[in-house]
Amino acid sequence: MERGEAIMSRQDSAPELSMEPQPGPGGPEKTAGLTTDEDCGTDLLENHLDVDDFVKIQGAFESLEPRKINCMSREEFMQKMAEIVGRGTQEEYGKLFDKVDVAQDGFINWDKLTSFILLSLYEKDEQTKATVVPRWKDLEFLQGKHKDTIQKVIFLKSSSRYITISKEGLLGIWGENLKLQETLPITSDATKLKHLWVTSLVSLENANKIAVAFTSKEICFYDLLSKEFPCQYKLQGLKGTPICMDYWYNHLDANESVLSFGDITGKVQAVAFTAALISLFERPVTACEDEEATMTISWEELLSGCHRCCHVLEHKLHRGDWVRQVMYNASLDAIISSTTNNTNAVVLAWREKSKKHLKMTSFNIAQGIHGFDYHSQLNLIATAGINNKVCLWNPYVVSKPVGVLWGHSASVIAVQFFAERKQLFSFSIDKILRLWDIHHQLSIQRLACSFPKSQDFRCLFHFDETHGRLFIAFNNQLALLAMKNETNRRVKSHTKAVTCVLYNSLLKQIISSDAGSTVSFWMINTGQKIKQFTGCHGNAEISTMVLDANETRLLTGSTDGTVKIWDFNGYCHHTLNVGQDGAVDISQILVLKKTILVTGWERVITVFRPQNFDQFFIQSEEWKGGIQHQDDILCAAFLPPQTLATGSYDGEIILWNNSTENAHHVLHPYYERLLKAKSERQKLCSVEQRGSTYHIADQAPFTAQTFETDPEANNAVVRLCFLEARKNIAAMGGANLVSCGGSGYVRFWDTFKKQLLAEFLAHSGAGSITMCIDKLNRYLTTGDLDGCLKIWNIEEYCLDSNKKKITQTPTLIRSFQPHEDQITSLEMCEWGEHLLIISASADCSICVTGVCGAPVWIFGQAKHWRIGNCFSVLERDTNFMESEIPEESMRVNTLYSKDSTEHSLLNKHEKDDSIHIVRPSEDINLGIKYKERNIDKKKSHKLYYGEIIQKPDSAFRSLSIGTLTELPEVNKPAFLLDPEKYFRKEPEEHLRITEFPLLSETLKAVFDEKNLFPKEILDRERKAKQLCQEITCEVKIKRNKKQL
Repeated sequence: MERGEAIMSRQDSAPELSMEPQPGPGGPEKTAGLTTDEDCGTDLLENHLDVDDFVKIQGAFESLEPRKINCMSREEFMQKMAEIVGRGTQEEYGKLFDKVDVAQDGFINWDKLTSFILLSLYEKDEQTKATVVPRWKDLEFLQGKHKDTIQKVIFLKSSSRYITISKEGLLGIWGENLKLQETLPITSDATKLKHLWVTSLVSLENANKIAVAFTSKEICFYDLLSKEFPCQYKLQGLKGTPICMDYWYNHLDANESVLSFGDITGKVQAVAFTAALISLFERPVTACEDEEATMTISWEELLSGCHRCCHVLEHKLHRGDWVRQVMYNASLDAIISSTTNNTNAVVLAWREKSKKHLKMTSFNIAQGIHGFDYHSQLNLIATAGINNKVCLWNPYVVSKPVGVLWGHSASVIAVQFFAERKQLFSFSIDKILRLWDIHHQLSIQRLACSFPKSQDFRCLFHFDETHGRLFIAFNNQLALLAMKNETNRRVKSHTKAVTCVLYNSLLKQIISSDAGSTVSFWMINTGQKIKQFTGCHGNAEISTMVLDANETRLLTGSTDGTVKIWDFNGYCHHTLNVGQDGAVDISQILVLKKTILVTGWERVITVFRPQNFDQFFIQSEEWKGGIQHQDDILCAAFLPPQTLATGSYDGEIILWNNSTENAHHVLHPYYERLLKAKSERQKLCSVEQRGSTYHIADQAPFTAQTFETDPEANNAVVRLCFLEARKNIAAMGGANLVSCGGSGYVRFWDTFKKQLLAEFLAHSGAGSITMCIDKLNRYLTTGDLDGCLKIWNIEEYCLDSNKKKITQTPTLIRSFQPHEDQITSLEMCEWGEHLLIISASADCSICVTGVCGAPVWIFGQAKHWRIGNCFSVLERDTNFMESEIPEESMRVNTLYSKDSTEHSLLNKHEKDDSIHIVRPSEDINLGIKYKERNIDKKKSHKLYYGEIIQKPDSAFRSLSIGTLTELPEVNKPAFLLDPEKYFRKEPEEHLRITEFPLLSETLKAVFDEKNLFPKEILDRERKAKQLCQEITCEVKIKRNKKQL
């Protein structure tokens, strides 16, 4: 019974562990079919068996003879279990038998069955724990310019920026990527910095301001909408130095807000604003008319009620102890404050209706606390005790805590709730971070990172739940602990981030590489891994790969500065010394007939010539064209017979003659702007608008200059692709080169006319993107940093060379998110009659899907697929949809008169134009279109919304000339034979016209805006207008008196 009891206990405890599996903060939306739930199966029989079922199964295995182990064959197990248990089919028990009988002995016993069930439950528990306990990246110290203690870290939702402020008054502005953008000195007046300290900082999100507290007993309000951060208001004359602040505003009515602060005298004060969107304080009549001038407000003015748009609340219950933390909470409608004294350690103050003074209650905590936090959903206050305890309090029960969290061996200096997961962070003075499960009051994670070893430090603790970032400041150092994306439940193709993916059409295999120097080979039709090479470049990351022209050799480029040439048996034939024995960042390898070009880390192309490969180690040779780029070359593309294009980090695209290795033209999206600014000085002739290029010979004055573009824009050219399938571009015009990269833009170029034809934003706000194009140049696939893919139809895009640049996007076929992290590589290939897209990502997965609506499969998933079967299901569904259309709508009338023929051609032309409208239901039709073109390009009929639309390849190609078929005799219709019967006029007396009543007769009430809006909104609007009118009148009266 020991194993049976273990199963029972595991069955009972499993639901408890999975009570609240919350997703990670800001985790991207999962694409259907990408989690391991599909593989393990939530509907499996063993997941539905309860304790009583296992007791019945154990009884079936028990033998009448003592110490005899009863075994069952597959047929016996299927039959007995279906009868005894009473749930499940024999087929399901057969599948369970196959899982238990791993050694294929042909029989199982109770021990084998219980071992399998226990292992399954253990794996299920581990998966559940993985979703509850967050995983962290390595501790990172952010490079800042603070020279003194960092006092506060806040996040501005409106601009997605972080702000830090230090004691000496230096304000640091950080981007969402945690790169320091700007530093500004914040001072209140001409006082020297050594006599003035900053004590706290809060953000007034609704008013676009920040409030900074100083040791000079004043609070200054700065405007965030101005680049110079001017001081708008200065609150002076405070009785004590404010050392902590908090700000709250009503999200339903942003005019209502509360600024609370505590000082060194034990006072807790709050300023309640009623018109924060209009003005925090009333501007006096004697103030300067300049609105940008700083307005000074004395604390006595607020206490006396001179400012009608705000009022003051305060209490002194802390009795001289420094107020360490203060917070206003709207759900409690109370101000919470704390000190390090054991008496009145935590005070809750609120104002009852019709009373001016605050009513208070307090918690007495032994030895005091360093800080607290409040969880509104759980209605709990967590306190960081000096006595090493973390206590949980009900705000309405002050006698004792409802829970005590034990585990810290030193004083706890900070606590903060992980609200979404209902967990709690705590940080102690010995630099130990713990994460607690509130429901079970247990420590579920302990982190002891390599924090600074200083014994004397002031620590600041801030958790940004939205982005999953934990900031811990030690004096002037700011440390970051970032949560990893919740990818535990996701299938992984590699153990580390996938860097590149290729398709070998010769072997019908996918080749992938990762950051751990591993190369894997996969069957594309099933997803099965067939072989793997590890340690190809030691421990260095493989950054890019490429196949040779015959697809029999694989070239891998690594950050160790080498390119290796492999066969598919894992033998390395040559090592190309790219970085001259140094580490470099190789971004692309281009294999041509006579040369191998490598780019990525410098402004010149590194070239190797295979005819000189007579040794194992090969050194690079000189590129005859020299240095032409102003920044590092990131990518390259080749168009036969001799056109080479290279793109660099600054947005330049240079066209080369690959035979002579000389550059002849430069393309840049902002050259035209530069020309206009320097046309007079350079004495250039008039340049056409299409001249977004320069000939190298004419460009000498510009080569040493940097192009001044938008500093926030990133013009880096990450990928270049020539449209080789487009013929006669030189004569007919149109785009034959596509580039993409920074800021999410895709650009189409005509390299013959040296013209930028089109530019559109493919991924808004997603940063740098990558792309790939199929061999027939019909589809463009783009991927971004968030793991999103977009598929565009570019078959009819930019076929003409117009002087005016096109900004309209091509037809978007499909947009979805198969990955949770950056897409690092894309590949498009044909499998039979279908076009597939392979994507690799930094989330360690490789996905494959079809262009139009196919499911997403992941290489490495337990259940293999059959691509042909999946597409046949889609085709059957499509054929079923086609068969639903009535036959009458499918017939094509071939009997036309001259007039009707012309009319039908016009209609057909209109239908052809409507084909390119994007609708969700067109995905399958587009797939059929691609398939039909590959089978028979001569077919010119297409099914579209129940009609046959003829779309010829050219104007007259599908016309047939022949004698017309004679029309058979047609009987006259009945309405012609007996017109009296069908067209007889009815008597006028039977015609009745319904008379409707007039609007004035049916209108029940006069319409005005009072019937449209609620009374509360109208009253608030009326009060605001009345207040504004009163202030305006007073200002005018006082100004008139002053003039007299």
